[in-house]
Amino acid sequence: MSNDKGLQDAHVKIGAKQTMKLVELGQAAEVYVAEDAEHRLISKIESLCSKRGVKITYVETMQHLGNACGIEVGAAMAAIIKP
Repeated sequence: MSNDKGLQDAHVKIGAKQTMKLVELGQAAEVYVAEDAEHRLISKIESLCSKRGVKITYVETMQHLGNACGIEVGAAMAAIIKP
């Protein structure tokens, strides 16, 4: 992931529930999804982002995404909050 430091500095919510809630409320600027997350979660967020016009960026693994967000565990997805 090329902008690891950027996610740590951005206003970001981590986790499937929080990410989906932000997208539903129209408050997500961009969503990051781990390619090794559960398929049902990926399908749900892809559909939601498509409806809301939110850009999705895919990350290789949950561990990479967690590290990019500055946490020590993996993360299925994360959303950058609109300014």
